[in-house]
Amino acid sequence: MVVRNYHLQISDEEKLEPIVQALNTSVRRKIMAMLCTSAYSIAEIAKKLKLPISTVSFHINILRKAGFVTVTVKKNTRGNAKLISRQIDHFALDFNVPAHEAESKIFSMAIPIGSFSDACVEATCGIADVNGIIISDDLPGVFFSPERYSAQIIWLSKGYIEYRIPNYMLKDKIVNSIKLSMEICSEAPNYKNDWESDITFWINGVEVATWLSPGDFGGRRGRLNPAWWSDYSTQFGVIKSLMITQECIYLDETPVSTQNIQKLHIQEGDYFTFRIGIKPDAKHQGGLNIFGERFGDYAQGIVYSADYK
Repeated sequence: MVVRNYHLQISDEEKLEPIVQALNTSVRRKIMAMLCTSAYSIAEIAKKLKLPISTVSFHINILRKAGFVTVTVKKNTRGNAKLISRQIDHFALDFNVPAHEAESKIFSMAIPIGSFSDACVEATCGIADVNGIIISDDLPGVFFSPERYSAQIIWLSKGYIEYRIPNYMLKDKIVNSIKLSMEICSEAPNYKNDWESDITFWINGVEVATWLSPGDFGGRRGRLNPAWWSDYSTQFGVIKSLMITQECIYLDETPVSTQNIQKLHIQEGDYFTFRIGIKPDAKHQGGLNIFGERFGDYAQGIVYSADYK
């Protein structure tokens, strides 16, 4: 007889979740106990447990997804019958996390604000670098010019910009959290400190958070602004951080969504998308500014970091 063992570490979250679910009801535990002596059809299991066939089928499907049972189709005198057999004889859960697994690493990357891959904007809008406005303001087509890569401030009254964030460093890793931080504010004519705007964030096309920006900030010069930039224009923003974890999403320190790393498929493919913009039906249509490392108050563009094992 071949004894089939299954061993997991307590840190194997992705593998552990379906297994915990599979064993968390007495019906499924009884089915596993029944299968220790023989394979049974769904009808036979239903009869022994005095349950409807539909109920047993539901529980069998959960056990199958967890890898505890296999379902094979056997022909009989009445047609085809699904035969259920057990896949696991012993299951062990190790609560001792090896030292090499417990050590987290931090990866960080600077994403230039002009490196967006898609945009849909309306005037007022524009892009500037340290030397001046790129081509012309209030001209949406400028957002597709190669010169956008040198951007140090981007502004738009409506629409969005979207970035492709590489995820090669996350492949085959246990990712605890991913963080995106940036300096942003509303976009008003010139500046207006009480100009509210609902600025929304999307990951892989899924809306994950909206921040009510209190204003388009001015009245003093931004610490990093070049000399040519007018005193009467937007001067600085505030740092906002979006953190995606295994459990939920935080905007700064506040949980704002039940979406997580797995649900958003962040580790799949070659990149994930990060969009920032103003929804067409937003209550406060106040636009947005996003600052690079040589504009505003903070020497950064978009900072992308990951905590992983």
